[in-house]
Amino acid sequence: MTRAVRPKLAVWKFASCDGCQLTLLDCEDELLELAGAVEIAFFLEASGAVVDGPYDVSLVEGSITTAEDRRRVRAARDASKLLVTIGACATSGGIQALRNFADVGEFLEVVYAHPAYISTLTTATPIADHVRVDLELRGCPIDRGQLLEVVSALLWGRRPNLPAYPVCVECKQRGTPCVLVASGTPCLGPVTHAGCGALCPAYHRGCYGCFGPSETPNTAAMASLLRQHGMGEADLARFFHTFNAWAEEFRDAGGAPT
Repeated sequence: MTRAVRPKLAVWKFASCDGCQLTLLDCEDELLELAGAVEIAFFLEASGAVVDGPYDVSLVEGSITTAEDRRRVRAARDASKLLVTIGACATSGGIQALRNFADVGEFLEVVYAHPAYISTLTTATPIADHVRVDLELRGCPIDRGQLLEVVSALLWGRRPNLPAYPVCVECKQRGTPCVLVASGTPCLGPVTHAGCGALCPAYHRGCYGCFGPSETPNTAAMASLLRQHGMGEADLARFFHTFNAWAEEFRDAGGAPT
């Protein structure tokens, strides 16, 4: 790095399990190199030390579930030159977006002894619904190799080299037989963004769609095929409505209200 002043990196958390931030911490040796190339100015998962912005790159984990979240993400956007959402929560609302299909008030009554003290929005939504996003990194959690590629590419001013194909290509690359064709196992691989290395099919399980819809998913054809394999409407809805339930393509394929 030839720049006299190291670029500032910030990592923000909203409604999430912290798994994507932990992926960054799990980079270990690579993280040490990254720390030498950039100034990790804001990353509360790793340190209480805070350096004021503006930040050259911000990584944002989590969905927006409260009015305070909405205020903070706008502040993060204002303080960031580039903003990258990381993980299913930030890119599609995550597991917590399942509440969007029901009445959040009913959940509050069931879960909390004093729901009047709980302040929340009626929906859990991705970051892009509230502020401009420069790049989305999919996964639940994200892939460490893709994360390092994105951060290094942005810091060096080049376009990140990320896959644009579905999980099926990764199955072919590792020589994994198609579980849907070979054994009739339900699998979302044909409509799911690559990045996991086709982990589940390698262990004879169908893809669950952790990395969200691929760039041009034919989810209508996928749903039709699953019906042909005997999947009923209720199971079809549950199959599509998991990690990325609020992603438009999965939401519609599962029969969500518009």
